[in-house]
Amino acid sequence: MFDGIFGSAYSRSVMNRRNFISSVMGAAVAQSLAARASVVPNQLNLGAMEIAGSRTVQSRTLVLDRHRFGVNYTPSKNWWFCWNEWDPDPIKRDLDAIAALGADHLRILLIWPYFQPNPKWVSPLHLERLDQLLTIMGERNLDALVTVFTGQLSGWFFLPPFNKAGSAFYADDAIWKAQEILIRQLAVAMKGKNNIIGFDFGNEINTCWSTEPSVGDAWMTKMFSLMETVYSEGVHVNGVDELPWFESTTFSPQALAARRMPVMHCYPYWSGSLKFGGPMDPPSTKLMAAMATLIRSYAGDLRKPVWAEEFNTCIESLNERQQAEWLEKAVLAAIDSGVSWFTYWDSHDVDRKFEFNSLEYSLGLLTNDGKVKEQGRVFKQLADAYRGKPVVFPTQPPPPPPVHRDHDVTWRWMLDWMEWKGTGI
Repeated sequence: MFDGIFGSAYSRSVMNRRNFISSVMGAAVAQSLAARASVVPNQLNLGAMEIAGSRTVQSRTLVLDRHRFGVNYTPSKNWWFCWNEWDPDPIKRDLDAIAALGADHLRILLIWPYFQPNPKWVSPLHLERLDQLLTIMGERNLDALVTVFTGQLSGWFFLPPFNKAGSAFYADDAIWKAQEILIRQLAVAMKGKNNIIGFDFGNEINTCWSTEPSVGDAWMTKMFSLMETVYSEGVHVNGVDELPWFESTTFSPQALAARRMPVMHCYPYWSGSLKFGGPMDPPSTKLMAAMATLIRSYAGDLRKPVWAEEFNTCIESLNERQQAEWLEKAVLAAIDSGVSWFTYWDSHDVDRKFEFNSLEYSLGLLTNDGKVKEQGRVFKQLADAYRGKPVVFPTQPPPPPPVHRDHDVTWRWMLDWMEWKGTGI
């Protein structure tokens, strides 16, 4: 996730806070979700999906118009430094706990300089560890989205020694050759697995390497073509943060929205929702719904599948019950707006022996020692109620997208769509 150290963020010294009445948890929530899910019209044949008990088993064909629920995996032991301190046993325990929450997929974060410390060489040891992780995931019916050029993660830079800054990442021939070597080597490691979703370019690469959208779009087209050549059976995505949807930077929203399945990263704190209301007001709870509508407006396609690839509040002051309340409201609003897949940030709280921005420590569905939190219980209820259900796409066309984009203009567009007339407008 993007913690605001790089690029625009809307951290506020004073935030408008309200006292919240937590939503009813436990059996009442489960009954409510089951009632909602039961009225979703069965508009589509199951096709490549079959329901086995309460779990959805996915075949090799990836179905984009059925709901899926997953997490961004954060290893409980040694965070993603575990690529260099490999121990499969705690990973197996982590994945058992994640599967028990009803998740069917994980987004896993490679660290670029660990995997490719030299432009002409990819570490066989780290490829073997990736192979082990994918195998462990497959044994638990967990599919994998594999990030690649993760040069920034949770507020820290991870840059290879041959890095080229800014536009050179997208335009330098030598850097492209190194990128191509890594993609091809990863594709070999992924071949033969039956639990791969595809590649993600990286973790919000625009926060690490920014350029003009014309340059970024040209590189994106070339990179997608390479990924589709070496791993044609996958769904490949570009996991940017919120900025390209709000302002002119690195990739155009038109090019992003034109992809088979555009993704969005939705954090009320970092996106600026708290300028317009409290954590339980529509600018926060309907952020995913509004961004999906914005994406479809750029795509010109009411049935464009949209993936909420990262989402959380990142509001430190919320306790577990409040965070769980937000999760329920935000996901239900997004489902009502036809969002297909949901991948929560993140699986486990981060061990406080490491130095991170303080909010990073408590974003998990599970504590660092594996206990299920309130938001974890609500996640399971949502996943069990909606996993495998057909997506009901909107029928009303969205308004045309903003012509001149910046944060204020884009927010005005989303607030108008929400019909919200609250604070900060």
